[in-house]
Amino acid sequence: MGSTVSSVVSAFLLTFAGLFPIVNPPESAPFFLAMTKGISTEVRYTLARKIAINSFALLLGSMVLGPWLLEFFGIQLPVVRIAGGFVVTALGWKLLTQEQWSDHAAAELPGSNTAGTGSFYPLTMPLTVGPGSMSVAITIGSHKPGNGYHLPDIALNAIGALAGLVAIAACIYVAYRFADRLARMLGTTGLDVMVRLSSFILMCIGIEIMWTGYVALSASQGLSPSQ
Repeated sequence: MGSTVSSVVSAFLLTFAGLFPIVNPPESAPFFLAMTKGISTEVRYTLARKIAINSFALLLGSMVLGPWLLEFFGIQLPVVRIAGGFVVTALGWKLLTQEQWSDHAAAELPGSNTAGTGSFYPLTMPLTVGPGSMSVAITIGSHKPGNGYHLPDIALNAIGALAGLVAIAACIYVAYRFADRLARMLGTTGLDVMVRLSSFILMCIGIEIMWTGYVALSASQGLSPSQ
C-alpha cells in the first residue's frame, strides 16, 4: 500500500513540478486580464473554466501521444528523454537567469478584442500553453516508471500524472478567475521569487530525465552507465 501511494505521489510531483514553472498561471494571469478587458465578470469566469479544460486536454494529448508519435518516426524513447530533458533543463535555466523570459509569447498575441477573444486561440494557446509547455509534457510522457513497463506501475504512474494535470488545470482556473486579485496580492517581487524557485526545481527535473534516458539507452546498447 505504501509503495502504491509513493508511486502515485512521485508521478504527481514529477508532472506538477515539471509543468507548473512553464505554464506558470500567475504569470499569464495579467495578460489574460488585459486581453479580456471590458468583458463582464461572468463571461471572464466562463472563459477561465474553458481555458483550464482546453489546457488540460492539450497537455494530456502532448503527454500521451507525443512520445509515441516520435517513436513512430523512428526516434527511440530514451533519445526522446535525453533530448526532452535537455530542453527542460534549458528552459529552467532561462527562467532562472534571464530577467524577462516566458513561454507565453505575450508580445506576439493580438490586441485586446472583446468580441473576437477565443477560449482556445489565443487564450489557451499560446497564452497559457506554449511550445515549451508541450515539449515538457512530451518529455514527462516519455518518462518510464521506476520499475519498467509492468502494467501496475504504468497504471499508478498514469494516475499520478493525470492528477498532476488536473492540479495544473485547477491552478489555471483559479489564477484566471481571480486574476485581478492575484496581480495585486503577489506583486512583481512575489511573482519573480516564485518563478526563480520553480525554475531551479525544473532544472533538476530536466537533469534527472536526461539521466534516466541515458541509463535506458546504455542498457539497450548493452553498456553500463559508468562506461
